[in-house]
Amino acid sequence: MSSENVQVLFPVNVPSAFDYACPPGVRVNAGDFVFAPIGQQMKIGVAVGFVPNDGTRKLKEIVSVKATPALSAEMLKFIEWTAKYNCVSPGQVLRMVMSSYKALDPSPLVTQFSPSENSGAKITPARQMILDKGGPFPARASEIADRSGVSAGVVRGFEAAGGMIAQTLPVDAPFGVPNSEHGGLTLSKSQIEAAQNLVVQVAKQDFNVSLLDGVTGSGKTEVYFEAVAEALKSGGQALVLVPEIALTQAGMSRFAARFGVDPAPWHSAMGEAPRRRVWREVQNGRAKLVVGARSALYLPYPNLRLIVVDEEHDTSYKQEEGVIYNARDMAVVRGMIAKHSVVLASATPSLESLHNARTGRYAHIILPERPGAITLPEIELVDLKDHPPAKGDYISEPLIAATKDVLSRGEQAMLYLNRRGYAPLIICRSCGEKLKSPDTDSWLVEHRATGRAVCHMTGFSMRMPTACPNCKEDGSLTPVGPGVERVAEEAARHFPDAKVEIFSSDTAGGAEAIRARMARMESGEIDILIGTQMVVKGHNFPHLTFVGVVDGDLSLVGGDPRAGERTYQTLVQVAGRAGRADKPGRALIQTHQPEHEALTALAAGDRELFIGVELAMREMLGLPPYGKLAAVILSGPDYKKTEDLAKKFVTLAPRAEGIEILGPSEPSIGRLRGRFRRRILVQAEPSVNLSAYMQAWRGRMKVPSKYKLQMDIDPQSFM
Repeated sequence: MSSENVQVLFPVNVPSAFDYACPPGVRVNAGDFVFAPIGQQMKIGVAVGFVPNDGTRKLKEIVSVKATPALSAEMLKFIEWTAKYNCVSPGQVLRMVMSSYKALDPSPLVTQFSPSENSGAKITPARQMILDKGGPFPARASEIADRSGVSAGVVRGFEAAGGMIAQTLPVDAPFGVPNSEHGGLTLSKSQIEAAQNLVVQVAKQDFNVSLLDGVTGSGKTEVYFEAVAEALKSGGQALVLVPEIALTQAGMSRFAARFGVDPAPWHSAMGEAPRRRVWREVQNGRAKLVVGARSALYLPYPNLRLIVVDEEHDTSYKQEEGVIYNARDMAVVRGMIAKHSVVLASATPSLESLHNARTGRYAHIILPERPGAITLPEIELVDLKDHPPAKGDYISEPLIAATKDVLSRGEQAMLYLNRRGYAPLIICRSCGEKLKSPDTDSWLVEHRATGRAVCHMTGFSMRMPTACPNCKEDGSLTPVGPGVERVAEEAARHFPDAKVEIFSSDTAGGAEAIRARMARMESGEIDILIGTQMVVKGHNFPHLTFVGVVDGDLSLVGGDPRAGERTYQTLVQVAGRAGRADKPGRALIQTHQPEHEALTALAAGDRELFIGVELAMREMLGLPPYGKLAAVILSGPDYKKTEDLAKKFVTLAPRAEGIEILGPSEPSIGRLRGRFRRRILVQAEPSVNLSAYMQAWRGRMKVPSKYKLQMDIDPQSFM
C-alpha cells in the first residue's frame, strides 16, 4: 500500500490519528498493531485508516507490524463511536482496549509435568504426595512442589524415573471449550417460553435487543443461559456483563455447571498474568465465553454473537473517571455495529430500558413469577413517626419483633443499611466542628472496628482522634447516625444469642473470604447478616426469610432526579433476598416518608403505580427517557479561577434550539482531592444530537494546564 499513507492511532489522549508513510515491502491492514516513532519515543499503535500519498509531505515511516491478529473492522468502528458519543479522544478509548501489552506476544513456553500411566516407577512417600496433592496437572515443577510439600528436585527425579511426563506447553493455558449441551436445570413453562424467545433472537444473527424483565428469583440467569448456548452453537463468542464480578463467585460456578467449563473472567482486580491470558485468548477467538465487569466490553472479540447485561439497571455499569461511559448503553451500540444480539436482564429495569421495550425498540420478554410454589416476599412499611426506636437506637420495635420471630423458627434475618462503617458523621460537641477529609468536602466516617476515620470518596484514612482537631477539647467527638457497624452493635444487644456478621466492602476481604462468608450464610451458621448493597448482588440464601431495611429514605436525599427510581430498584432487590426457597419471606422497611410513591408502590406490590408516576414526572420535566442530559465538570487548584472558567465556558455555549443550560453551580462535593469543582447541567430535547453539540462547545475554549474539563453524557451521579 505504498501509494497510501497509514493513519495510526496511539493509546494516548490526542485528538486524532497520525499519518505515517509505509516503507517498501511492508504491508499494513486496518486494525494491525504497528510500531511507529512519536516524538522521541517508539510506541505501539493501531492502523485505523489510509489517506492518499500525494508525495507533498515528508512523513515518518512505520517501523514494523506486530505479528498478532488485527482488531476487527467492528472494533475500530466501536472505538470511534464510543469516543464521539462520550466526548473523549479515540486514543483514550484505544487505551482501554489495549489493556495488556504483553498479550500482543505469544504465550511464553515452559516445561510442565503430569503423571504418566503405568510407568512402573518406584513410589516413595514423597512421590505419593506429588500424585495426591501436586495437581492440577500439567504444572511447573515449582508449582507441584509447593502444593505437595516436596522439592522441585523430587519432581524432576520422579520424571527421570518415568513416573511423570515433561511437556513444553504455554504458560498461559487455553480456556476450556464450553459445551452448550452440557447441563441445565429443568425450566418452568414460562421460563421455557422466555428462553425460546431469546434463542430466536440470537439465531437471527443480526442486531436486536431484548429486555428480560423478571421478578427476583424468577430464573433469569437460567433463561439467558439458553441464549448463550445458542450463540456458542453457531461458533460465536458470548459476553456476560455482571455488575461486580468479585462478588459473584457463586454465579461463576453456575456457568461451569451449565457449560462444563469455567468462563474466562475479566475485572479490574486481575493481575497481569491472568489479564494477558484472557486478552490473548479473546483476541484469537479461543475464549468463547467471557464473564466480566464493564471493561470486558472493550476486549478484542473477533466473533462476538451475544452480549448479556445482567442487572442492567445497576449504577456500577457507569464509569465515572477517565473515559466516562455507560457499559449498558455501549453494549447496545456494539451489538448494532457488529450486528448481533443484546440481552438486558433485570428484576427492576431502568426506566430508559423499560420505555424502549414498551415502545417497541426492544423485545420485551417477561418472567412474571418465581418457579414452583415460591412466592414473592410480603413488604410492609414501618412509619418511624409511629414507631420511633428507643433513644440512641436505630432499630424499631416492629423490626426487633420480626427478627426474634424468624430466629425462634431457626431461620435467618438480614438487616440492610447501605452505609459502611460505624457512623457517617463525626461532630464535636464543644465547637460543632464536623470532621472532613483535608482536601475534600466529604465527611469522615468513623470505622470503630479499625479505630480509624475514613473518607469514602478518596480513601483518606487517619487514626480516630481523641480530641477535636479544631478546639482541642478532649473526648468531645461524637458519632452521629448509623453505619452497619453501629447496627451490628445494636443487634448484638437485642439478640444476644444470635450469631451476627457484617458484610460490606470494608469487611468482605478477598474472593476466598467472600466465598467463605456466603457459605456460612447458606449453611445457616450466621443468624443475622448486617449488609450494605453488596448483599443484594447475586446471592441466594435459602434460610433467609426476613429482611429489615434500617433506613428506606437514605437514597431519597439530595438532588438526584433518579432518586426515586434508585430507591425502588434497590429495595426491591433487597426485599427479594427473603423467601427464595420453600419458605415465605417478609420485608419491613423503616421510613419517615411512607407517602413517597416509590415506597407506596413497594408496599402495595404495584410496580406499575411507581412506573406511571415516575414516567409522568420525567415527561413533564423533559428528563430521560423523554429528553437528554449531559454534565460538564470543571475542576482546578484555585477556587476563583475555577469559578471564572466555568462562567466563561457557559458564555461560549453555541446557540441551538432545544437546549437548556443550568449552572455553573457548586456540586455537593465542591472540592475533591484538593481540586475545586463546578458543575454545569445541559438538558436537551430528544431530537438534539447532544454529543455533537457538547463536542462543538468544548472546542470553543482552551482549558489552561492544571485545569480539567470533563463531559458526561447521560450522567448518573450528581455529586
